[in-house]
Amino acid sequence: MTASDEARETALIAAQAAADKLATDVSIVDVSDRLAITDAFVLTSAPNERQVQSIVDGVEERLREHGVKPVRREGMAEGRWVLLDFVDVVVHVQHAEERAYYALERLWKDCPVIPFTDGAVPAAPTPAEQEAAAADEGSGEDAPGESGR
Repeated sequence: MTASDEARETALIAAQAAADKLATDVSIVDVSDRLAITDAFVLTSAPNERQVQSIVDGVEERLREHGVKPVRREGMAEGRWVLLDFVDVVVHVQHAEERAYYALERLWKDCPVIPFTDGAVPAAPTPAEQEAAAADEGSGEDAPGESGR
């Protein structure tokens, strides 16, 4: 069994909200085959406690806009590893040191990853697009409105 469409959508919204707050190493793991209590983990990192809090606030705000509220929060006081439980999705916002130490990706390495690409960052050009851009630059043709002076 894989994560439900609703859980996947919630996880992707949470991941994008975290990325928008400058979270690093954002990933989504489908744990539905291994855990009965949730479908997906969203894993994110931050360099300091203040950034952890900012990411947590951003994720909660964005999911509230979509009618999803956390049923439980843990770790808010310390700000080193905050867990937001949205039932079908659990968001882990970890200080970079905790992320490296606990290595949740390694723990859940047998589970499939749900692809996530930060929508706020423009995608890198494909090799074909790079070649086309290079050809345009080297063609010697003037741009529209220029007179080759």
